[in-house]
Amino acid sequence: MPFVLTDSAALRQAEFDTIIDVRSPSEFAEDHVPGAVSMPVLSDAERAEVGTIYTQDSPFRARKIGAAMVARNAARHIEEGLMDRDGGWRPLVYCWRGGQRSGSFAAILGQIGWRVQTLEGGYRSWRRLVVGRLYDVDLKLRVVRLDGYTGTAKTALLAEIAALGGQVIDLEGLARHRGSILGDVDGEQPAQKGFETALVQALDAMDPARPVLVEAESARIGRLRIPPALWVAMRGSPRIVVEAPVEARARFLAGEYAGLAADAPALTARLDGLRAIAGHETVDGWLAMLGEGRLEDLSEALIRQHYDPAYGRLRRSDEGRVVARVELEALDAGARAAAARRIMEHLSGMARNAA
Repeated sequence: MPFVLTDSAALRQAEFDTIIDVRSPSEFAEDHVPGAVSMPVLSDAERAEVGTIYTQDSPFRARKIGAAMVARNAARHIEEGLMDRDGGWRPLVYCWRGGQRSGSFAAILGQIGWRVQTLEGGYRSWRRLVVGRLYDVDLKLRVVRLDGYTGTAKTALLAEIAALGGQVIDLEGLARHRGSILGDVDGEQPAQKGFETALVQALDAMDPARPVLVEAESARIGRLRIPPALWVAMRGSPRIVVEAPVEARARFLAGEYAGLAADAPALTARLDGLRAIAGHETVDGWLAMLGEGRLEDLSEALIRQHYDPAYGRLRRSDEGRVVARVELEALDAGARAAAARRIMEHLSGMARNAA
């Protein structure tokens, strides 16, 4: 009997030994049910081939060819990845909509004697839950934003606050982007659907009785959009503002940008992308600093000539009240640890006042 997914916590409660995604590798890469492993019964090329035969030649012929491909791939997965499973192994298998691909693989596993189930509605049932959570209802969370100019170490502070027991959602970490022209981190950003799945997992871990701290962001982080339910909760939410001198921020950013500066052509291309906004003379000055290895000077110039003016324009329309200001003279590890403790005190006070 297929497993019916009623909410995002149902999979954890069901305690399947393994969740198997039999969709093609590209489908899995875009998004998948949390905790799933990829065992495609059709590769991307095979899926395209079967689809072409189905639409341009014969559905019956496509099913025969597809069945042969599925059988070969299923045999390989059993031989290479499942031989160590004992008789009590309990897998959940799904494809796009709970149809032929998952049904075929599950039938083979069931004939072996494993206690296999398919997911009713396939991946689409998971996606409907995600959309319902992030697009269709209000979040029942008390969001507080950590705000401040670029270079005030907000992302580092979030990690410190989480280590102290604070409830934190690191949106830039989930999006794998720091939210600026120099913001991408190692690797590609996830697909929008994958970002939203990760966000639902983070939301599931939150206690609605306690404040949830997120970094103040625009509606986009790199190429990804913050989903409507969270964006509505963030807009106008109270803010804790971190403040630090430009020189301290430049010193901190220089350390953050050291890895980027190692690939000078790539960093040059990113700075060139700001010519329409900052002007040729300004960008030429930045590139000269980069060429001379003056990262701290470059960071200060970016702060004064690009980041702070952009931040000022964005914050003029922000209606969220400031509930605390945390002023730092430096942004080294010790100063950040002290600031994190102060922010944690503010959050604890907010929780007590709401109780």
